[in-house]
Amino acid sequence: MARQREFDRDEALNKALEVFWQKGYAATSTTDLLEAMQIGRQSLYDTFGDKRSLYLEALQRYNQASVNDLLRHLKGGSPLAAIDNMLQAFACRPRRDNARGCMGVNAISEFGTADEDVNALRDASARLLNHAVEAQLRGAAAAGEIAADTDIAHATAFVAATLSGMKVSAKAGASIATLRAIASFAVQGLRG
Repeated sequence: MARQREFDRDEALNKALEVFWQKGYAATSTTDLLEAMQIGRQSLYDTFGDKRSLYLEALQRYNQASVNDLLRHLKGGSPLAAIDNMLQAFACRPRRDNARGCMGVNAISEFGTADEDVNALRDASARLLNHAVEAQLRGAAAAGEIAADTDIAHATAFVAATLSGMKVSAKAGASIATLRAIASFAVQGLRG
């Protein structure tokens, strides 16, 4: 019996993530994954389960990294400046990343709300980011940066929708200047 080749699980998962990010779930074949990950079919099944399990793990890893990056930029200056900083940081991502769009938004576009596991991953990421944005918006209202009677839930949804729109615009080829202008316009809108 031939011995299975050893490989770095995290590296293989990152390679699978790249394929799914580029092609989506349905358009990615097992052969695509095996070639990218440089592992055998049995190693894929023994380590990750099936294609769907691998996709869900890759999507979870992507979502976690993406949200952590946004949260890292949700700092600096006043609460409203922190929101602006987060949106501007997204606007300035490398063109290569923008061309692929957001794997999370790509998953929403591919699955809609039909897949409960994808929905659960999306909802967990959204809760984490929205909670942090909501805290900044409450701080902005308390500091007089936005109207004290601002509906914070609606304002949080507005920031989330702005970010999603920026992600789709980036994938459609919007320039960094255009994305930065969208971010600035959104923050101006919050000021009222």
